[in-house]
Amino acid sequence: MTQAPAQEGTTADWLADRALRGLIATALKLPYEQRVSLMGKTLRRAIGPLVGYRKRAEDNLAMIYPEMSQADRRSTAEACCDNFGRTLIENYSWQEFASRLAHTTPTGEGLAPLAQAATDGQPVIFVTAHFGNHEAPRQVLTAMGYEIGGLYRPMQNPYFNDHYAKTMTSWGGPVFEQGARGTMGFARHLKKGGMATLLFDVNASGAVIPFLGHPAHTATSAADIALRLDALVIPYFGIRQPDGLSFEIEVEAPIAKAGPRMMMEEMTHRLEAQIARNTSQWFWVHRRWKPRGKAG
Repeated sequence: MTQAPAQEGTTADWLADRALRGLIATALKLPYEQRVSLMGKTLRRAIGPLVGYRKRAEDNLAMIYPEMSQADRRSTAEACCDNFGRTLIENYSWQEFASRLAHTTPTGEGLAPLAQAATDGQPVIFVTAHFGNHEAPRQVLTAMGYEIGGLYRPMQNPYFNDHYAKTMTSWGGPVFEQGARGTMGFARHLKKGGMATLLFDVNASGAVIPFLGHPAHTATSAADIALRLDALVIPYFGIRQPDGLSFEIEVEAPIAKAGPRMMMEEMTHRLEAQIARNTSQWFWVHRRWKPRGKAG
């Protein structure tokens, strides 16, 4: 019997990673449209229900939208899992994903300030969330000539994180792993007039900010770094379209400079507005509202 390698993950983590590796390897052999559809269906119909993603999404939806019917919660949770699966394989297929997005034109009030910042050498922090496909905006803006790095939070399963992290570091600007060392590298990159992105919608130490009507622990890193380096903060979102394959890219107006909490509140409001328009595209599978210090 093959033994799990000696690493900080559990045997369950290792087994889950083996299963996902097999699924991803199988999907990558298929033509692009088929593989994206397959991963969506697999997360919707099999993996999502099996590992508890669908139930967690339904529980979160019931908390945020108590008036939503059980049937609508199930439908939204299934659509969320479908989007999760599609996003996963799109990011593993980053070269083909880039080709698919080659003719996508971004829109939004943030495009002109972005161009001016690039001309002036002003640092830019793009903020986004686990919504639609969070890598789609970086792909589109990279194709326009912007070099965009990032700061990412490692996945809890270390075996899966080992190979998933490569999907973010294989293209674009430098990408840093969250932590003291990574944050320093992220800041140094920005200080040189660089551009980078981070996702702010995870449970993390920081301010307790209402998100969809419930308190959520939110890191203030984006605002803290922006204020220290005089960086422009621009929210952007990749919104999946009804065909399941194409995207609209919205580059929103910059976040006004204020205190870190106020800036994070505004970022949160921007995300809430996106969720109101496309509820199933946010990753409801996250434990976004768990108290700090609790496992899971």
